[in-house]
Amino acid sequence: MLYDVSLTIDYSYDNRAGTSRHIIRLLPADLPGEQRLIAGTVSATPKADEWINRTDFFGNRLVEVAFFEDHDDISFRAQSRVERYKAMDELEMTPRVSALGRDIATQTDLSALSPHHFVGPSPRVPLELATTAYALERIKDDPSVLEAVALIGAGLHRDLAYDPKATNVETPMLTAFNGRHGVCQDFAHIMIACLRGVGIPSGYVSGFLRTVPPEGKPRLEGADAMHAWVRAWCGVERGWVEYDPTNAVFVDLDHIVIARGRDYFDVAPVKGVLRTSGSHSTKQAVDVVPVV
Repeated sequence: MLYDVSLTIDYSYDNRAGTSRHIIRLLPADLPGEQRLIAGTVSATPKADEWINRTDFFGNRLVEVAFFEDHDDISFRAQSRVERYKAMDELEMTPRVSALGRDIATQTDLSALSPHHFVGPSPRVPLELATTAYALERIKDDPSVLEAVALIGAGLHRDLAYDPKATNVETPMLTAFNGRHGVCQDFAHIMIACLRGVGIPSGYVSGFLRTVPPEGKPRLEGADAMHAWVRAWCGVERGWVEYDPTNAVFVDLDHIVIARGRDYFDVAPVKGVLRTSGSHSTKQAVDVVPVV
């Protein structure tokens, strides 16, 4: 599936900001066999005084930008053409959850894809008794790892309410879980905590989700969204799979990957520091347009 993707993120400050530095991850990833970035550009307004392209430990493409002059607002814009490949159907050959530890123990490589980076707590995902108990209740019959991913993800989709007003980007994972509400970031963090709690290595994926308007309704410009979902390591034979607990589906053609990491801390689209006072506002618009 071929897509043209555009993303704009605007920041406005109550008081002029002085020097600021940001790390931005806004372009789709280039993933052999999964997704191909055909072309992509990132720009900033005002023009950045410093611009460094690099790749992080997990292989994510990022840009470091700095602004040295006072500014009232910043706008980041990314445009890309990306091809998303359909996942191949594979036989169910994942081990039982109780046996997964043996597969993990055989992995001596500590590269970015190693499951060892994704088994313990991370900056935004502590291991909590509540989420572990929730996961154990859903896999008490010791299903295969792939089945466990689906069971836990479907349970969270059923038990959590999607509510954009209930949480913000800084809401702790356990707070969202106890309240049984949140947005895609919360759903992903909670599912990661559940999976890690029962010994399944798991990580966080940020990206885009193409939305389909109701039948007979026009597609609204800017109505698509940045999104988050989960990846889980299902053993030596199957490796990594991706699951979207917000929508209770395994990831397919409508999901476009930007970055992968342990949690949101590793893959935030924009993060940085600046010198200012007062508050700020932000808005974003996303368009994911299939190329026919």
